[in-house]
Amino acid sequence: MSIRAVIFDFGGVLCFHPTADQIAEAARACELPVAEFLHAFWSNRLPYDAGELAPRAYWSAVAKTAGRTFDNDLVTGMIKREIDFWSHHDDRVIAWARQLRASGIRTGMLSNMPAPLGAHLRATRTLLDHFDQVTLSYELRITKPQAAIYEDAIRGLSVSPAEALFLDDRADNVAGAKAVGLHAELYVSWEEFEKGALGRYNLPAPEAAARRQ
Repeated sequence: MSIRAVIFDFGGVLCFHPTADQIAEAARACELPVAEFLHAFWSNRLPYDAGELAPRAYWSAVAKTAGRTFDNDLVTGMIKREIDFWSHHDDRVIAWARQLRASGIRTGMLSNMPAPLGAHLRATRTLLDHFDQVTLSYELRITKPQAAIYEDAIRGLSVSPAEALFLDDRADNVAGAKAVGLHAELYVSWEEFEKGALGRYNLPAPEAAARRQ
């Protein structure tokens, strides 16, 4: 097996999920129990990630799902808060991505993502500069697990599907990648990936310095 490119999901792979404290604080700001906040947050997500809903329209939909009304100040705060949700990057994964590129393996990032977060990442460039190809759902108006979004990533990396490995923390997205011919692995944690799935591919092992982060 010859892997010429590795494609990383963002949330849950390149960065950690929001902490329980972050979610609880956001729920309190919206005057909602955590479970109701999360239900409303995720119920309206795909249209937002697909660029079909503007940020204020998305948060209005969240409020409606929860039986609430959010004023403009709260919506502005929630847009900023969500960027903070996804700002704790996993340096071990990013170090490995840099190592892959240094060894001649192309790297990509493929993520379902709303416009405010994507615009923030595009503006700062700190993370995105580590990747040869970045495919973001809101820019294409399609989301995982639709075939076209994986195909965009593959084209951008100039490899065939059989030459690329995709890592994602959702089983439906992994299945979508496999359906277009990619190698794909369900990513649970860095520790599990390093000890398990990584050994199935002829890829550089993470350097000791990266493992210690």
